[in-house]
Amino acid sequence: MSQQNKRRREALVYHAKPKPGKIAVVPTKKYSSQRDLALAYSPGVAEPCLEIEKDINNVYKYTAKGNLVAVISNGTAVLGLGDIGPEASKPVMEGKGLLFKIFAGIDVFDIEVGTKDVDAFIETVKNISPTFGGINLEDIKAPEAFEIERRLKEELDIPVMHDDQHGTAIISAAAMLNALEIAGKRIEDVRIVVSGAGSAAISCMNLYHLLGAKLENIAMFDINGLLKEDRIDLSPEQFKFKSKESFNTLAEAMVNADVFLGLSVGNIVTPTMIQSMASDPIVFAMANPTPEIDYDVAIASRPDLIMATGRSDHPNQVNNVLGFPFIFRGALDVRATAINEAMKMAAVKALAQLAKEPVPEQVNIAYGETRFTFGRDYIIPKPFDPRLITTIPPAVAKAAMESGVAKEPIKDWAVYHDELLERLGEDNKIVRLLMDRARRNPKRIVFAESDQLDVLKAAQIAHEEGIAIPVLLGNRDVILELKEEIGFDADVEIIDPKSDEEKAHVAKYGEIYWESRKRKGITLYAAQKLLRQRDYFASMMVSQGDADGMLSGFSRSYPSVIKPVLEVIGTAPGVQKVAACNLMVTSKGPLFLADTSINIDPNAKELAKIAQMTSTAVRMFGLEPVVAMMSYSNFGSSTHEKAKTVSDAVSYLHRNFPELIVDGEVQADFALNRDMLQSKFPFSKLAGKKVNTLVFSNIDSANITYKMIKELENADNIGPIMLGMRKPVHILQLGASVDEMVHMTAITVIDAQKKENFFNKQQE
Repeated sequence: MSQQNKRRREALVYHAKPKPGKIAVVPTKKYSSQRDLALAYSPGVAEPCLEIEKDINNVYKYTAKGNLVAVISNGTAVLGLGDIGPEASKPVMEGKGLLFKIFAGIDVFDIEVGTKDVDAFIETVKNISPTFGGINLEDIKAPEAFEIERRLKEELDIPVMHDDQHGTAIISAAAMLNALEIAGKRIEDVRIVVSGAGSAAISCMNLYHLLGAKLENIAMFDINGLLKEDRIDLSPEQFKFKSKESFNTLAEAMVNADVFLGLSVGNIVTPTMIQSMASDPIVFAMANPTPEIDYDVAIASRPDLIMATGRSDHPNQVNNVLGFPFIFRGALDVRATAINEAMKMAAVKALAQLAKEPVPEQVNIAYGETRFTFGRDYIIPKPFDPRLITTIPPAVAKAAMESGVAKEPIKDWAVYHDELLERLGEDNKIVRLLMDRARRNPKRIVFAESDQLDVLKAAQIAHEEGIAIPVLLGNRDVILELKEEIGFDADVEIIDPKSDEEKAHVAKYGEIYWESRKRKGITLYAAQKLLRQRDYFASMMVSQGDADGMLSGFSRSYPSVIKPVLEVIGTAPGVQKVAACNLMVTSKGPLFLADTSINIDPNAKELAKIAQMTSTAVRMFGLEPVVAMMSYSNFGSSTHEKAKTVSDAVSYLHRNFPELIVDGEVQADFALNRDMLQSKFPFSKLAGKKVNTLVFSNIDSANITYKMIKELENADNIGPIMLGMRKPVHILQLGASVDEMVHMTAITVIDAQKKENFFNKQQE
């Protein structure tokens, strides 16, 4: 099966299973009792209805309108697919709804309208507008898109924005301001060449014009050439950018140009054209998926180039997700009647400024950088930057208030900041961060049970996603048969330790193992026999550097897997006992739980070491650990030995690691409820902080808790993550899902990256 067919199959399965589509309606109120239902519907629902009848503004108080956006399209200009119709556009609109939710906590109904008639479309949107707090127009072709947005903005008193136009304009304008600053040029002076004259290009130029770009310095091309006065096929929006120049070709216009902006089609710009531009040229090649010129080709053409694309695999991605979720967030939060030019400009300036500020370690880690710094390769924030939600919405909200379109001004900005941070918790980016980080430097990972179907599926996904270089360990014939069954036709290494082909490896590894264990009752024959077992063989591959990491445990008990791993690989320097933690991706953000798998009943010092090692793992994700030491008691409320074990561990940590934010013993509800903890125990080091790490007093409580969270909240589970091993080894839970194994593959790769970096620093 070709790579293209695999991607097609995966995309179709993703959208079809386990339920069709990508979004659903989720109740926000209790509904378990008859009383709940009587309040939710009849007769209780009459009361808010009557209050809204008295004052229509009460609709924001008693319904979800204030956090509900309509994503509306007629499917006439969908992505790179063109006019495919409203039904065919629905997957895109659902996807836009998903992005609204995960990046800004905004709920969405997608609306596909079955008309190309401008008046009918506008009338439809106006008729349904009472449902919504905002309207996001999407994938509507020009020039109709201009009129539809203009009239709806005039006739509705809620925010309306056509993101295809303004999203790209806002993000690219922020990047352009920074690129011009780096190039030492002023927007008033630069000559700009534009390829493309659709709604996005027109909107970009309108915003650049507001920022100071002069119309006489803009040369805009469409498929028929330069926009000139003598052309009779131009829309009013295009006519604004007519040129008095007489360029016959795009190449001719680019000679001595300062800026090229591409919103057209791929591969229409050559290195020669880039070389003809002025010093420190700025090239934004934003056609997707293929830019107007390949990034590597353009960069190679001259060293002083500043370049951006729409792609995530190159620096300076102009990505609309940096804008629309946060712009609507700010507009909704002040009940703005419009998204006006002042609000757009506020978003531009906030984005531009954010790129100049120190980047959180979480972002550096996610993108595999030592440190992002403002410069030619970093002129715009990254989509995973957690500061976006606390930077863009306040700027937009303030602009709405200052420009007089905010009906509910924000009075306490500190409280608003905290509310935005809470919304960030709903957006669990951490899995995407893991995958991206692993993809940037994939490692050789041994899948020790590759003759199990689900393990092989996980290895296939890891290979196809580029997060790891899988080594398939197990019965060769079974693996080959299963590979054919699932269409895994990539040429990846297969090793069968029991086969004749591996006799030399088994003998070599057996002798190494025997040398380390010969005074512990192991004979050479017994050692070589053990090395035919997959976990011993895989461990030895990692120990000897023939692989970077390993995964095992899908089909066997935890103790049976950990024994060979500890015997062959062993613990890291200074570690007496290994431990394990699980990362739960919850609706309130990531939560690390330890020890979930290894230490049954640790003493105080062991518990402190577990907390210390777990904190190190948390930092591996770019997060600052805030550790609650869990118990049934609070800060000495019980003198039982179990509670005292926890408090003794806390005392040890406070003495020896004063920089670590850790406290306890504390009950779970106080640990996870900041207000409760602040109110009752303001002296605690955890007071006022969001706890992200829970260390339990024994394996019972830790294991039970993480599995309950997993099942009751349907939370993603990543783990167990082994702590304290000399090499990257991670042991799966018995019967782990394919997704869990893929996530653990990424963890293993990141672990290998981290250990490699540590080793390289020591060598220096």
